[in-house]
Amino acid sequence: MTETLTLATRGSALALRQAATVRDALSTRRRDVEIRRVETRGDQIPDELIHQLGRIGAFVHALDEEVRAGDADLAVHSMKDVPTEGLDELVVAGVPERAAAGDVLVHPDGAALADLPAGAVVGTGSLRRTAQIEAARPDLTVEPIRGNVDTRLEKLLAPGLQAEHERRLIAAGTLEEAPETDGDGTDDSSDEVSFEQTVDEWFDARSELERAAMERRVETAYDALVLAEAGLRRADLYDADRTTRLPRDEFVPAAGQGTIAVTATDPDVIEAVRSAVDHPRTRVSTTVERTILAELNGGCIAPIGVSARVQGERVHTRVRVLSTDGTEEVAETRELPIQSHASAAAAFAADLADRGASDLIAAARAAADAEPAKGETADGEQHDDGGSRPEESADV
Repeated sequence: MTETLTLATRGSALALRQAATVRDALSTRRRDVEIRRVETRGDQIPDELIHQLGRIGAFVHALDEEVRAGDADLAVHSMKDVPTEGLDELVVAGVPERAAAGDVLVHPDGAALADLPAGAVVGTGSLRRTAQIEAARPDLTVEPIRGNVDTRLEKLLAPGLQAEHERRLIAAGTLEEAPETDGDGTDDSSDEVSFEQTVDEWFDARSELERAAMERRVETAYDALVLAEAGLRRADLYDADRTTRLPRDEFVPAAGQGTIAVTATDPDVIEAVRSAVDHPRTRVSTTVERTILAELNGGCIAPIGVSARVQGERVHTRVRVLSTDGTEEVAETRELPIQSHASAAAAFAADLADRGASDLIAAARAAADAEPAKGETADGEQHDDGGSRPEESADV
């Protein structure tokens, strides 16, 4: 008789892709895996930045409740969404091999961060990324952005594509150009422009994402975005011509970025998941990152980057704790012994706290407490009281 396991996941395209990788790894001739879509609190509040929404797991709680209630056997999360404490009887049963863990800059023409002109508008939904951008380029303007990966890219591309479409319609004679004046009433319209492609040919050559962007109305015109590389690749939206990797030592990613977590309660399910999908090196690195995050207790309000990579018998670990405006920081890189990686990570965090990280976190908490409450869920990167931090969930 074939056993059927029920896997709970969010219904976004990216979440479903992540769930499908776990389903495929677990499925055998004797075991079927059925995906169950669950709407979470984070999905129900589309119009506010997650870091303004409070401190319970915006994208985690509803899925894990399905497991606790017995309506699902396991749940799939972005690891950044999973609290470092308060799991109760739930176990992180599987940590599949990590995808690319770093951040990238996306620009319509592929410009790098250093190439952006002063005053350029960079979009992010993350306190950590905001602080890191401001530390690297205080002359830039950082503006909040919300939405899944495709939504954010559409917001970035919309103004340029819409303007280009309008120019082509004008050149084709199907749209009348509004006269431009130089302030004295003189018509200052540009000379006629010709294009090799017809408007229809140009439109047909656009990608599905670009066509959707052309129909989107945006309130903020972004010059570039900072996103997680893993989210772009998992959503099949990574465009090498528009994307530049940011240096990992400066743009230290969030703890668990690029990693999937599978939670369960039943011992048999836990064993099945662990044997099918768990990747030991990824589990070690994420354990180091989440231990440091939990010990620092930055939780939902402090810009903290933690990155760990297993290299032989050592775990190369970089931590960067910043003030919310990016003007102050405590940062260090340390090689931790793999045999005692969890305790070494805790000691590393304690040293950072003594060196001033705790002061930066306390200042960030005081600033957050002074802001009026906006809702009931956790932020797009700095997450709940347990200490983990979802980046708009699913590695956006």
